[in-house]
Amino acid sequence: MSRDSIPPPTVSAHEGNSRGDVVRLLLVGAAALLSWIGLWKFFAPFDLIAVVASVAGGYPVYVETFQSLRHRHINMEVSMTIAIVASLLFLQFLPAVVITFFVLLSEYIETYAVDRGRDTIVELEKSLPRTALVRRDGVETEAELSSIKPGETVIVRHGERVPVDGVVVNGSGLVNQASITGEAMRAEKYPGSEVYAGTVNESGTFEVRTAKVGRETVFGQIIKLVEEAEGKKAPIQKISDRLATWLVEFTLVFTLITFIVTRNLTSTLSVIVVAGACGVAAGTPLAIVATMGGLAKSGVIVKGGTYVQEMSKVDTVVIDKTGTLTFGEPEVTDVLPAPGFSREHVLAAAAAAERVSNHPLARAILAKASEVGRSNSSATSSEYIAGKGMVALSNGEEIAVGNRTLMQERGVSIPIELETQTLEKTKAKTTVLVAQGRRLCGIISLSDKIRDESRRSIQALEHAHISTVMLTGDNINAAKAVADAVGIDHVYAELLPNDKVSVVERLISNGHRVAMVGDGVNDAPALARASVGIGMGAGTDVAIEEADVVLMTNDLSRISTAISVSRRAYRTIMQNFYGTLIVDGIGITLAFMGFLNPLIAVGIHVGSELTFILNSARLIR
Repeated sequence: MSRDSIPPPTVSAHEGNSRGDVVRLLLVGAAALLSWIGLWKFFAPFDLIAVVASVAGGYPVYVETFQSLRHRHINMEVSMTIAIVASLLFLQFLPAVVITFFVLLSEYIETYAVDRGRDTIVELEKSLPRTALVRRDGVETEAELSSIKPGETVIVRHGERVPVDGVVVNGSGLVNQASITGEAMRAEKYPGSEVYAGTVNESGTFEVRTAKVGRETVFGQIIKLVEEAEGKKAPIQKISDRLATWLVEFTLVFTLITFIVTRNLTSTLSVIVVAGACGVAAGTPLAIVATMGGLAKSGVIVKGGTYVQEMSKVDTVVIDKTGTLTFGEPEVTDVLPAPGFSREHVLAAAAAAERVSNHPLARAILAKASEVGRSNSSATSSEYIAGKGMVALSNGEEIAVGNRTLMQERGVSIPIELETQTLEKTKAKTTVLVAQGRRLCGIISLSDKIRDESRRSIQALEHAHISTVMLTGDNINAAKAVADAVGIDHVYAELLPNDKVSVVERLISNGHRVAMVGDGVNDAPALARASVGIGMGAGTDVAIEEADVVLMTNDLSRISTAISVSRRAYRTIMQNFYGTLIVDGIGITLAFMGFLNPLIAVGIHVGSELTFILNSARLIR
């Protein structure tokens, strides 16, 4: 298999615990039960069973303890090992085996819960087929996915998963793209449609010309992002690790103090047993992993635990207009020529300058010029000026197509009568000015359709007490029309890319936690500067690269979902933090005062630990 292919998963969702772990847990549990019976029956041989079970059964705990001490790190395994050894030395055989059993049980449940939280990668990897039906030299053959090359034709039948990224060249079908976008709505595919690896063909048969395979596919990139994200610790995870260490160190010191003050072995042993920090140490990463996994399944890829924590604190969402709130595919609605020029001349000049551009406005102008048969003109050179427009040279004359700033820089004046005449007609629309030979030819107005889900998404953010701000390079009238339609109060229009960064920086300097949402190259600087950058999955590679969170769909409602889920994860972690401090504080105090014996202490320790781990495990749902 090539190194770019996606390897099959080696374990199922809950095989982090081996069969040996299960057997060991059962044997130590049986030994604890027999020792308890022996205590009541005064049957000494059961003490030997307890000793053997504590020493042999606790072997994994002792190994972790040795490794921790070797790296000069004190964790709960260290304190539990001390408790077991102390119990054996003081001939407290039943507490020794019970502590061993519950330590093994808590670690088993912890491992199981964490593995469940990491189900996302396993499920993603399992969902991609290992072979595909390929047509080679006119013959259909089943081939390993790793052997398929770009340009080859893959056949996808009814009920099969699409194995590659590519374009449909023959046939049609209805495809479930939930694994990529998180949306349950089926998408119709026909010649010319793009399809993605990991999606399911639920109707029909079609042929796909392969573009990308394995890790290069969108599906493979999702897996890569999730894998990388799980390796990045959030600041709160580092705090939880330190808290766990401090608790253990404090417990060990207080154990010594207890022995010196009370000279009571039962109280001393109870102090070291009752304190637990594993609920924090394991519960925090479990909450983060479960949150990222759940969001990944709904088409939201978070690039690390840091951004889960940052999203939980977001109070302001800054949204780009074109391609985010709107479809980003405007249409020409009006062509208003200046005196001495025709409508067709304006379109021809604009098309000549915009021919090399891939901007949505350029595509709309070229489409309109083609419609009226004036799209054949071309320029000998063209230059895109970010946030302003295009400047080109055609037949020895300069053509400028862009906003008023560009016209001012090129020395083009706008006749007052034309501006007055067209003001009302172009209100709430995007306007593009066209000049040839430093003389204004006319004005082209365009409008963009607002996404159906935009208003609903803004309302959801408002309900979460998050303010919204719209940024755009478009004119103020067009910007306000969209803002009013979707319910955004704060609008910044006619911005250059650096201006967007300035707005974000100003909001942050005023104490706001800002999430920036965008999909274009000009959004990348602002995405990088925001507290959390959210890139649209249908956007440019640059925007997605700079983003901290990637929406695999253009549905903005996923933003409020991601923020609310992140807030829930943060609340859960803080519940575990304070809960651990309260339980440990009360437990240590009661043990010091002689109100606890080691058996009750171990029950409190394990009970609290499992409570906090299961509290985090709720987020898996």
